Amino acid sequence: MESAIEPAKAKIEKKLKISGSEALVRSLLAEGVDLMFGYPGGAIMPVYDAMYDFQDQLHHVLTRHEQGAIHAAQGFARATGKVGVVLATSGPGATNLITGIADAMIDSTPLVCITGQVFSTLLGTDAFQETDVVGISIPVTKWNHQVTRAEEIPEAIAKAFYIAKSGRPGPVLIDITKDAQVQEFDFSYKKCEEIRSYHPIPALDKSMVEKAAKLINEAKKPYLLFGQGVILSHAEAELKAFIEKTGIPAAWTILGLSALESNHPLNVGMLGMHGNYGPNLLTNDCDVLIAVGMRFDDRVTGKVSDYATQAKIIHLEVDPSEIDKIIKADVPLLGDAKIGLKALLEKVKPNEHKEWLQRFRDCDKKEYEKVIKDELYPSKPELTMGEVIRMIAEKTAGDAIIVTDVGQHQMVTCRYSKFIKSKSNITSGGLGTMGFCLPAAIGAKMGAPDRQVIGVIGDGGFQMTIQELGTIFQTEIDVKILILNNQFLGMVRQWQQMFFDKRYSATEMVNPDFQKISAGYGIESRKIDSRDVLEDAIDTFLNHKGSYLLEVIVGKENNVFPMVPAGCAVSEIILE
Repeated sequence: MESAIEPAKAKIEKKLKISGSEALVRSLLAEGVDLMFGYPGGAIMPVYDAMYDFQDQLHHVLTRHEQGAIHAAQGFARATGKVGVVLATSGPGATNLITGIADAMIDSTPLVCITGQVFSTLLGTDAFQETDVVGISIPVTKWNHQVTRAEEIPEAIAKAFYIAKSGRPGPVLIDITKDAQVQEFDFSYKKCEEIRSYHPIPALDKSMVEKAAKLINEAKKPYLLFGQGVILSHAEAELKAFIEKTGIPAAWTILGLSALESNHPLNVGMLGMHGNYGPNLLTNDCDVLIAVGMRFDDRVTGKVSDYATQAKIIHLEVDPSEIDKIIKADVPLLGDAKIGLKALLEKVKPNEHKEWLQRFRDCDKKEYEKVIKDELYPSKPELTMGEVIRMIAEKTAGDAIIVTDVGQHQMVTCRYSKFIKSKSNITSGGLGTMGFCLPAAIGAKMGAPDRQVIGVIGDGGFQMTIQELGTIFQTEIDVKILILNNQFLGMVRQWQQMFFDKRYSATEMVNPDFQKISAGYGIESRKIDSRDVLEDAIDTFLNHKGSYLLEVIVGKENNVFPMVPAGCAVSEIILE
């Protein structure tokens, strides 16, 4: 593709009198975009017409719904580290992006969303398919802007890409009126490298680095928590070097999963409501807590007033709004995770904390006996989600990209998947968006075509964006789709069982024949409900050339443990 783009870049250097629509396409090419997702409509039609002449340089994926387009762009961005690009029309086309934009905002996913808008003369008149998408999206975008004149397009796009990918990444929306798309002007393009008053990477305070290093060097029971900020700042090597030098146990948020290989001896597991026993329990026993690139989400902290009150808190974070927002930091380290870890690495002393680490391993043994053994190697006849995920993890050797939807299967998959490469776990974290998985898996596969991509979905979430099977059918990509079917909205049902006296209100699912639906889209499939055929089914699933759907019927009322009940402290985690 690069060779095809280079001539276009050469043309971009010269001034050309072109339409706003062509200027948009050329601006995207100048930013290195070669893949985008979208759905056409009246208000964006001039842009789609301009794209026709650039099909060899800019590949557009037609999804079956705008929500599918934006989740696909999220999957692409998360798998590649690049900016995902989405195109939609005005009105319902634009509003259908909002859920994905909100998801990208809270999960720090870099996106540039481009929406068409009615003619500028019609703004505010309730014209056909007019919606104030700029007003609607203000709370869920890092920046947004409405373009009403063609000559504004290059600068708006340049700013959009710079803002989306710099500092703490996030989604940006550019709304372009139809007259701006058809007007002509003298085009030239200059990438944005800075914006006055916007400082995406704060300068690290060296005195704070010294204070943090002193606390770490003197700690008897230090503990490190890492989130997606490690991945976004490309700090995986620095994280690994830091914990290996200091001997500090490290636990991850679900968005931080895969930043450190699963089998690393200092990787102690998953934080949060359904995380591992030791990482939650011992949070309230450490003496120094080092948080790197994570924001102390409520699912991680549990009851905030009882969270790590005995510990000194060091918080390394690029977004100043996250410092002291939930957990007060004794040493706030405002800055990029990679830069911060490098600075700390020079100041900390080599150390080992064998007795402290052993306490995590003792907790692992207790969790294995109480929870994991029965989940991964069950004696009961019905299949469990855990044994399916365990077998997939073994057969892929931790080398696949795993995309999950939201619910019990998400927690189980994050708990039992194994990874050896970064950017291998893609899920909706902060917003918890059902319907995320299928389109995100499509985007991930298009971003990483040489890696195996497996989408793990519940029967509920699958039906929220099931139409994106049509995108797979048309593009002929190879995505493996695993439906863990418990015939319930499982996570809601678990809460109803535990906290609402088993009053199962509106959570039982009567599902269609997923095999017939899959066949309609030309995707081979299989449905199983027996352990005797599980391994054979998974072998076929993983080795099949092209997309494949495997539906596994699992226990209807199996629950996910451990669990920190809502309103409880992390040290009140229960195993059953």
